[in-house]
Amino acid sequence: MDASVAIIGTTTWGTALAVTIARKNIPVRMLARTASEAQQIQSDRRNSRFLPDTPFPDSLTVSGDISQVVSPSDIVIMAVPSHTLRKNIQTIRDCIRPGAPILSAAKGLELPGGKRMSQVMEEELPGKLHSGICAISGPNFADEIVQGKIASTVVAGGDRLGLELVQRLLMSSSLRVYTSEDLIGVELGGALKNIIALGAGIADGLEIGDNGKAALITRGLAEITRLGIAAGATPLTFAGLAGLGDVIATCASKLSRNRHVGEQLAQGRSLGEIQESMNNVAEGVNTTRAALAMAEDLKVEMPITQATYQVMFEGLSPQEAITQLMERPPRSEW
Repeated sequence: MDASVAIIGTTTWGTALAVTIARKNIPVRMLARTASEAQQIQSDRRNSRFLPDTPFPDSLTVSGDISQVVSPSDIVIMAVPSHTLRKNIQTIRDCIRPGAPILSAAKGLELPGGKRMSQVMEEELPGKLHSGICAISGPNFADEIVQGKIASTVVAGGDRLGLELVQRLLMSSSLRVYTSEDLIGVELGGALKNIIALGAGIADGLEIGDNGKAALITRGLAEITRLGIAAGATPLTFAGLAGLGDVIATCASKLSRNRHVGEQLAQGRSLGEIQESMNNVAEGVNTTRAALAMAEDLKVEMPITQATYQVMFEGLSPQEAITQLMERPPRSEW
């Protein structure tokens, strides 16, 4: 494939995407935060912090030089935590080539107002680059992707040719890539499912049982779908890879950071203590706050999200949160 790729961020997911693409002998350049970090990773030929067992293909290089990484690239992938995306896009925007797809790989919302990553990029990028903005989401644990285990994902945006380019770039015998025009739904599905994963982790930590956990996940999916529809998303997106697919994976897997946080909360640890012990960011923590701000603006009821927020930030016990949800007034399912 005659294209080159810039990966912004040496995160777990960014590294997994870089390795996946470079294995197809496509030139990939990763941008590290500092020259010393770039030198270390480039010398090790692996990301020893996040994916130490994954050697780099020859076509993958790492640099701390923005111009060297971004300027020659046909595609730019933003693989940084959501709370740093604005700063990162400001840093690289002058080097992005017109017409290049700019792919957000972050599954989060910006505080305080709950802006999606595409909205953040639209605010920070010149108009001539807006058509290239797109996002990727789905049940995609980085560890499994780099091991070549079967997975699917979805890429969404408004430029059909750009989406098809990203699709061809990522497709492999183990990764199937779909496209979507519903950028709002794909971004919100990927971000909001982390809230439900927090709740699922709490359910696991309290050992409420499979019936109760299934009910929480199902009703959680219903409420994030309500918020998505109110924000302009297509309802069917939440039944797809970026919605139901990601919910299933994130609520069930021990690889899920957000499920882990919920489980630890249920076992009595404080949120600060849990976050301090983690090597990666659990996006659901900030997303819970952002989603409630969106829900208030859009007048959408989100009881599971509200209960999860109260457990994390207001001292409500996980058991009491479950009790409050179960004691809500009876109603029709739909």
